[in-house]
Amino acid sequence: MPAKTKTPGYRCSECGWTTAKWVGRCGECQAWGTVDEVGLVSSRTTPAASVANPAQPIGQVDAATAGYRPTGVTELDRVLGGGLVPGAVILLAGEPGVGKSTLLLDVAARTARAGSRVLYITGEESAAQVKMRADRIGALADTLFLTAEGDLGLALGQIQAIGPDLLIVDSVQTLSSSELDGTAGGVSQVREVAASIINVAKSNNISTLLVGHVTKDGSVAGPRLLEHLVDVVCQFDGERHSRLRLLRATKNRFGSTDEVGCFDLTETGIEGLDDPSRLFVTRTKQPVAGTCITVAMEGRRPLVAEVQSLVTPMAAGQPRRSTSGLDSSRVAMLVAVLQARLGLRLGTLDSYVATVGGVKLSEPAVDLATALALASSCLEQPIPPGVVAFGEVGLAGEIRPVQDINQRVTEAERLGFGGAVVPLSPQGAGKVPANFRVAQVTTLQEAMEAVFPSGTVAGIMVRAPRLEQSHLDSPPR
Repeated sequence: MPAKTKTPGYRCSECGWTTAKWVGRCGECQAWGTVDEVGLVSSRTTPAASVANPAQPIGQVDAATAGYRPTGVTELDRVLGGGLVPGAVILLAGEPGVGKSTLLLDVAARTARAGSRVLYITGEESAAQVKMRADRIGALADTLFLTAEGDLGLALGQIQAIGPDLLIVDSVQTLSSSELDGTAGGVSQVREVAASIINVAKSNNISTLLVGHVTKDGSVAGPRLLEHLVDVVCQFDGERHSRLRLLRATKNRFGSTDEVGCFDLTETGIEGLDDPSRLFVTRTKQPVAGTCITVAMEGRRPLVAEVQSLVTPMAAGQPRRSTSGLDSSRVAMLVAVLQARLGLRLGTLDSYVATVGGVKLSEPAVDLATALALASSCLEQPIPPGVVAFGEVGLAGEIRPVQDINQRVTEAERLGFGGAVVPLSPQGAGKVPANFRVAQVTTLQEAMEAVFPSGTVAGIMVRAPRLEQSHLDSPPR
């Protein structure tokens, strides 16, 4: 007796929500244009008569086949947890022009030179265009195979013919299957392309890197199912006018998602940065009022950056608060705290606050450095060049503890700084390096007295140990 089919319904491709009639917006996840018609069949899938790969005790499973293989790009290996895992599928998403194809072409060439077979499938460019980029960045190897395909069937045939150890698909939204309706990049096409490539990768232990497009809000284009199917999801970010690129893992089945990879995009390719802090600190012969160095955490990596501030007389009817690289709402809050708690007359002044090098600092630990930079510009008193400051500032003017104080202090000392203003923490500052002075403060008043000359800010009680100039005379290395 044939299977009885129910009346066709509609289902959301993002979350699986079903409804009896079509709607433009999912009633569960509120996504637009994801509700498609489906035929719900009441019959159940029958079990197979035989199993090709029977289950075995977990202790007998050979885990050696899933070991890490370094790519040769240390910053990428840092984010992935050690390298590529055979059979793993990695999705690399980012805005156009950020350097995704350049990074993966470099990875492909390095892997091929190590003796592996690599297949690079491009659907966005011709093979000649990719070859031109490879010549420019020096990414040529004998076992690196290149093909320009837009049909999924032909791409799968290329994979079967080459038998690569590493597969790169640029991008998953440009491939399409002739057996399905819809254009490339559609929900059904992306789902079919991803499922087919993942099946080939898992069954043949092929490490696979997929390039994914992003939407206007920065999320991966296509169905949410794509992120669930892959093993690792990486986000490649960077400002268009800056050479710095940051790689973060938002999902990683084989490691942590706390690591961040830093890259420098140049005309000759893309290079990993073992010490990116030097990009975000200026070098001046004389101290300048309105600048303060901080140590932010990008994942588990300390990053030394400089916050600059300029306070000028108000030019219009309302004071202007302009920021670059910092959260504008937090800067406005710090201006209010400085005025209300310390009496600094910032309410009638224009304030301009920015970071050096285009780096974005979003964690609350940069509050103290921002406040000190604003106070330094307002008082026209430079902060000693060997000082770093970090800590969260509250509305009451208190300095709240932050995480990884010892790691931040160690990074500052490694770069040649002589002292730090840090929050008072129950755990303390940890093991402080020799000849490095640490001032632990609990309020914004104490922080200012620790860095500014005595009597500069009237009415402030000295409660913190002052950073002696002898500890700060040596400029950062």
